[in-house]
Amino acid sequence: MPSSRQPARELSTWTVVPTGAQAQGVARQCRRLVTKRALLAAGVAMVPIPGLDWLTDVGVLLKVLPEINQAFGLTPEQVERLAPERRIVVYKALSAAGGMLVGRVITQQLVLSVLKTVGIRLTTQQAAKFVPVAGQAVSAALTFSALKYVCDLHIRQCVAICEQLDLPPSRPADVVG
Repeated sequence: MPSSRQPARELSTWTVVPTGAQAQGVARQCRRLVTKRALLAAGVAMVPIPGLDWLTDVGVLLKVLPEINQAFGLTPEQVERLAPERRIVVYKALSAAGGMLVGRVITQQLVLSVLKTVGIRLTTQQAAKFVPVAGQAVSAALTFSALKYVCDLHIRQCVAICEQLDLPPSRPADVVG
């Protein structure tokens, strides 16, 4: 007999892509999650051990990005369960928006390529570690802002895809004859 937790787990894997106000609500929840995780990573960045913050940044992104995809119903598995016409809309929106992380399996290699987009901040962060006290504060601030930037961009891309799915299907133009 299934436990009381199993049905809830099954429902979470069958998340429907939210639309309209629902998508905005999911975005708010995801932003709160990102803020908490970025604060945690910023706390680790204050520890004056070079490299520890990079490992934490990668670890946080490896965990939080799939959670964001899951919340929006945009994991690879969830996208494959969509009706074919909706799946096409998702793939078109992904290619148009350049969503590197939406609907994809999040790997360490993918996270590292995304972190390159904020590479200057993170390089500065590593250099700042060598300045006592103030350097750790700067490092923490840069970690927080870099993670927020990457995750907020990802959330905006997810919302854009949800909005595309909420549009009525296009109809062929009526033939006048």
